[in-house]
Amino acid sequence: MNRRTNEHLLGIATVLVAAILWGTTGTAATFAPEVSAVAIGAVAMGGGGLLQAAVSFGRIHRHAGLLRAQWQYLLLGALAVAIYPLAFYASMRLAGVTIGTVVSIGSAPLLSALIEYHLDGLRLTRRWMTGAGLGLAGMVLLCLAEGSGHVPTGTTSGVIPGVLLGLLAGLTYALYSWTARRLMQRGITSRAAMGATFGMGGLMLMPVLLITGAPLLASWGNASVGLYMALVPMFLGYLCFGHGLARIPASTATTITLFEPVVAAGLAVVIVGERLPAMGWAGIVLILACLACISAPVKVTKQQSECSASNRCVSGSG
Repeated sequence: MNRRTNEHLLGIATVLVAAILWGTTGTAATFAPEVSAVAIGAVAMGGGGLLQAAVSFGRIHRHAGLLRAQWQYLLLGALAVAIYPLAFYASMRLAGVTIGTVVSIGSAPLLSALIEYHLDGLRLTRRWMTGAGLGLAGMVLLCLAEGSGHVPTGTTSGVIPGVLLGLLAGLTYALYSWTARRLMQRGITSRAAMGATFGMGGLMLMPVLLITGAPLLASWGNASVGLYMALVPMFLGYLCFGHGLARIPASTATTITLFEPVVAAGLAVVIVGERLPAMGWAGIVLILACLACISAPVKVTKQQSECSASNRCVSGSG
């Protein structure tokens, strides 16, 4: 395999690791039931974002001039980072964990591809569309399987606003992925781009954490959950995600993260004790097929090589 293929596969692998780490958040949050979803989101994304900025301070300082020149992308990405966890966790609270996660994560690949299509002029290849279709079908089956027997009490009236908040979460997820990659394409390293974007977003989330975060200090158990959320899925997870974004398009990265609900469902079965019907396992198979479809190496033709060099194709064979 050539260097470009190796870099592409490395990007896929690191985003997949990020999706696995993110998939642990739902199970982790069950160990602190008295902490609100908004507080969990604020401490996870806010704390993790500030930590990313701290460890990337040297790189951010070296790229300060480039970051100032691209301040519009940086500000847009930071706003998206701040809005995403609030919309995501509020969606789960209103519509239920399954529906909220499916809408938020499942809508991101399509919204990311539309952003790249309209703003970057990228072509949506047949392979990407096939893989995304398999993944979205799998997400629907997983949602129906889990939701059929586990509809939370009192969520019926909140389904529509929960779905709308999930779509907002998917849009902001797609936006900060796109802006971070755009910064990287302007010569800013992935650590500097992600550190600056998530650091600014984390600062924006601090007032929310101050208002809602008191239960995190009520017990060692709650504090440990908050610390885990900030350090592992958010800090380490987004380091991996940024590493992958430097190597693959945002639309491909967000499609790969469809693996997150698979991890979440598996942990719910093994740790929480939930049961997953056959429809749910079928959904998992479709999501795995999606990952295989978009990540399998292809023979690069001269035309595809020129397309890749001009950065105008979403990954996959055309």
